[in-house]
Amino acid sequence: MDMHAHPHGDSSAIILSVQPRRITAFLEKRAEMEAAARSVSGLASMLAHEIKNPLSGIRGAAQLMARAQDSKNARLTELIVKEVDRIKGLVDELETFSSPHAHTNEAVNIHEVLDHVLNVAVAGFGAKCSFRPRFDPSLPPVFGNYDRLIQVFLNLIKNAVEAAGPDADITITTSYRHGIWLTSRSGERIRLPVEVSVLDNGPGIPNHLRGHLFDPFVSGKEGGTGLGLALVARYVSDMEGTVTCDNHPKSGAQFKVQLALEEDMRSGTT
Repeated sequence: MDMHAHPHGDSSAIILSVQPRRITAFLEKRAEMEAAARSVSGLASMLAHEIKNPLSGIRGAAQLMARAQDSKNARLTELIVKEVDRIKGLVDELETFSSPHAHTNEAVNIHEVLDHVLNVAVAGFGAKCSFRPRFDPSLPPVFGNYDRLIQVFLNLIKNAVEAAGPDADITITTSYRHGIWLTSRSGERIRLPVEVSVLDNGPGIPNHLRGHLFDPFVSGKEGGTGLGLALVARYVSDMEGTVTCDNHPKSGAQFKVQLALEEDMRSGTT
């Protein structure tokens, strides 16, 4: 069993909770998440390679057309060149994404990340929603990348809002969890004590999506690309963390991101 202590609201009260350890199930979901991350890496690398060649051809053809046409249509060919260059920039990002060392991990205050994400949500897609932050201010800095952590939690919170609909009620909780240890790519044991939970009040995860939620091109949203959660899996994996999801016993879906401490990664503590 694990015992956790959480501050309650603005008062001096503390909530103690005792929970059974389900490490086996946790590790199974970790394997699913890492498999999804590898799939996205391979997909990114393949797309970047296959798209660059035709882009070069289109750009060259547009430049030849610009020489042969009058000034009236020159703007169209100029537009083609600019859009091709923009797409090439996106493809270059895909190539960067396929490299696990493209971004530097360092000490990050997870609450600065979450505060920024909530400000963005309230000002935009979540303007009419209810957000309930339940933060443990005593948490030490985590090991991660500030920009990618923002992308991770923006994606998770936006998904939660879309799943819950107009009456979305989203609870974001940070806490310290004991007893979660995983093996890194280099074979070292890493503890992941910082947990960030995103809980919505929507209908939960459909049965047919369970076990495939982090796979590329799998989406429960109409018109969804199915890449958002796959990117989340990849980014979290690059930070030596893990992300899991399950339906909450009461209602809604709950995503949990487990992160390592920066001081552990810096000192090599296992």
